[in-house]
Amino acid sequence: MSWQERCLDLSLTILLLPAMLILGAAIAIAIYIDSPGPVLYRAVRVGRGGVPFQMLKFRKMRREASSDPITLDDDDRFTPIGRFLAATRLDELPQVWNVLRGEMRLVGPRPELECFVAEFADQYAEILTVTPGVTGNSQLRFLDEKRLLGGPDPASTYAQLVLPAKIEIDLAYARSRSLAGDVLVLARTATLPVLVLLARLHMLRLWIPAATAAVLLGLGFVLSSSHLP
Repeated sequence: MSWQERCLDLSLTILLLPAMLILGAAIAIAIYIDSPGPVLYRAVRVGRGGVPFQMLKFRKMRREASSDPITLDDDDRFTPIGRFLAATRLDELPQVWNVLRGEMRLVGPRPELECFVAEFADQYAEILTVTPGVTGNSQLRFLDEKRLLGGPDPASTYAQLVLPAKIEIDLAYARSRSLAGDVLVLARTATLPVLVLLARLHMLRLWIPAATAAVLLGLGFVLSSSHLP
């Protein structure tokens, strides 16, 4: 990536880091209370130049869930808090660490699984000349991707219908990306959690118990700490 792109990523990340740490801590507590298992999930993805890396996410599946690579809108592997995180894309928040490490950018093509990269090797040879991103044009275009994958074979539907369309969008980005375009994508992404919540208000009731418990636990920690000598 260019030094201008790196400066944009680092400056925005450092500026927003305090707010992201507070939000991330609240989500981590909610996940811990909501279901047993680790807070973070490490997903192996293909990065720039075809180099694999571990992309971080907040865990949104039950610990004993199967490892099917395709996630559906009504996936029964979701925990209650995980369903909320998937809908709002807040499960992607830990990828700020990947951004700080230079493995990802804030904006760029979405990093894919090795099996899908191998299936479209020629196209990804060009896409992977740029650093993958937390958000991007293809991610915003396919916000309701999971709803398109219904049927007996979601993986085939994704590989044959959804992924080729995403590849075309990512190729266009790789060929004509700009800092101004990246800022526009970030502005659109910033409104996403609010817009999704307004569209799916019924999901709030699934998250309220875990969120309330997380807030109470955090307050109890603060109060107990204030009495320490």
